[in-house]
Amino acid sequence: MKKATFCLSLLAASVAVHAQSQNTETNQDIERIVVSGDFRQTILDQLSASATVVDAERLQSRQPDHVDSLLSSIPNVNFAAGASRGRFVQIRGIGERSQFREPINPSVSFFVDDFDFSGLAASGLIFDMQQVEVFRGPQATLFGTGALAGAVKLTSNAVGDTDNNYVDLRLATQDTLRLEAATGGEINDAWGYRVALVHNQSDGFIENTYLDREDTNNIDESALKIAVAGQVGERSELALTYRWYDIDNGYDAFSLDNDGKTRSDEPGFDRHQTDALSLRSTTQTAGGDFVVIGTYASHDIGYAYDEDWTFTGFHPWGYTSFDSYFRDVETQTAEVRFVSNQNTALFDGRTDWTVGALYKSSEEQLLRQYTYADSDFASTYEPTTRAVYLDTTTQLTEQLSLLAGLRSENYGFDYSDNAGIARSTDTTMLGGKLALQYAVGKHFYYASVSRGYKGAGFNSDERVSEERRFFDEEYNWNYELGFKGSLLNDDMTVRAAVFYMDRQDTQISDFDVLRRDDGTADFIDIIDNADLGTNQGVELEMSWNATDTWTLDASLGYLDATFEGFTKADGSIVEEQDQAQAPKYTMNVFSELEVSENVLWRVDVDFKDSHRFSDGHDAISPATTLVNSELVWFAGDWRTTFWVKNAFDREYYTRGFGGFSNDPRDEYAFDEYYYQLGNGRQYGVSIRYQF
Repeated sequence: MKKATFCLSLLAASVAVHAQSQNTETNQDIERIVVSGDFRQTILDQLSASATVVDAERLQSRQPDHVDSLLSSIPNVNFAAGASRGRFVQIRGIGERSQFREPINPSVSFFVDDFDFSGLAASGLIFDMQQVEVFRGPQATLFGTGALAGAVKLTSNAVGDTDNNYVDLRLATQDTLRLEAATGGEINDAWGYRVALVHNQSDGFIENTYLDREDTNNIDESALKIAVAGQVGERSELALTYRWYDIDNGYDAFSLDNDGKTRSDEPGFDRHQTDALSLRSTTQTAGGDFVVIGTYASHDIGYAYDEDWTFTGFHPWGYTSFDSYFRDVETQTAEVRFVSNQNTALFDGRTDWTVGALYKSSEEQLLRQYTYADSDFASTYEPTTRAVYLDTTTQLTEQLSLLAGLRSENYGFDYSDNAGIARSTDTTMLGGKLALQYAVGKHFYYASVSRGYKGAGFNSDERVSEERRFFDEEYNWNYELGFKGSLLNDDMTVRAAVFYMDRQDTQISDFDVLRRDDGTADFIDIIDNADLGTNQGVELEMSWNATDTWTLDASLGYLDATFEGFTKADGSIVEEQDQAQAPKYTMNVFSELEVSENVLWRVDVDFKDSHRFSDGHDAISPATTLVNSELVWFAGDWRTTFWVKNAFDREYYTRGFGGFSNDPRDEYAFDEYYYQLGNGRQYGVSIRYQF
């Protein structure tokens, strides 16, 4: 608690030193970055939360394929791979790191426009994006049980946008090809459309020496979006969106020597096919705006890997094993909101309000085929969410306002499998937020208390003992102070926050390692509760117009995340331990220099401190600094970019395991650490034509 108090004092002192004298300029002069992931359109610098918005231009500078391409640039955000993409996101040290059996209840909500793809971030392909929004800290009022740690939202370009039609081609080493195109316009006076598509392909960075191939960890992804929107009568608007994903990536990432050279005779795969449809209607009434949102999504998911990482006959002690998971997931959501207008705001127009209700249901069919299983494993998991919420903002004085939000959510599921296990659970949880907001001139201050939650569950593996079968729901209290505004005669803007998070009944990932008769390792993933988790830290983002031709953006995250009072699966007791995927420092520096009227030079540097990969073993990711750079040339409607990623070819890891041996050459006698390597240095060129 002393560390948190020190952080709060540090922020207050720095704001007092740097803030300019109060002035009479209106809040409309604040940088107008609109946040879509809120009940109302909100300006980022008037949002009482620590959030980052990455706009389209900044996105393009990262040469992104997937949302994992930009997460390392955001303070106190991390990700884990364990698949072809880094699709497991952690915010402030909280979030899942893998998924094998059901049930899984995400800690970070993941939205693409109106689609709730939480737990399905393989669909986080970046194409035709207006911006990516990352909210740090519990977001229960907005997103419910999936947002214990925060939320990520991808927002597409607007329907009917005739000024943003383009074709984008990218070519790079590793036989990389990316083609993206989008167009929009008017159907008639009342309706518009937007169509976008993307295709990514690459051989990847893994060499399979046994099969003499360099494409066993390849990327092969396609996606399509079709959207229409328009007026229905004088007072109603209707928007329809269809999304299609076809992901057929390889997964051959681990080697006995941690050198990026595998020996797998059965390379794995990471597949994801999705069809999704959303509908949003907004009707203006005398009482306010009535909003209805409905979505349906069908996902066909396949994930598999060569568990022995070698080939049959590699060593006399060796074994052969392949593990695969096939999921059919169907999800429906229905949400209604009633949003006040100028005529229905309460207390003489000083209180804006939103009231709403949500229903979400899913059915997830899992089939696991595993070499050492006596038969295929099949399960059915049916989670259901019902929620009601209220959100208000009251203008107490001209400069001071109070935000209050409350959400009551009933989360439950039915589970059954062919091992004879059948379970049901039903939990009603309360969360919300209370924030004081003070705006003066171009300076915005806030103090908030928020509470997030995550549902209870159980470990489905039939080998788990009954005392470890169930785990309780988790609650997360977040206390936060923040400042947003301009400094140094408006040449610099700063967003700063300090936070203290108190996690109760912290859900911890652990695993049992069982020894088979032949001495090889078998793994059982489990979740259990620790007594207490504490996550505290600082987030700072700065943008500085250093000269007329040079801008500099920088961000810093500091995180101190531990948990206490946890009994591991092997019976040992953890008094206190750093939480996994929680680097103490994360930093990014982005420089853009206008070399001439038609040429830009950009340098982008990410730093991530060392951190644990898991709560259940001691594998460590070392500190990593990655440097990306690009030279952009503009010529009329054409833009050509020459770029390099990981310019100094640094070795870094995106997933790690430890506490066992998978190497028959040492007779499985010595515990080892194994790592999934991140991408090495890559050069490329991108050509974009705007029409």
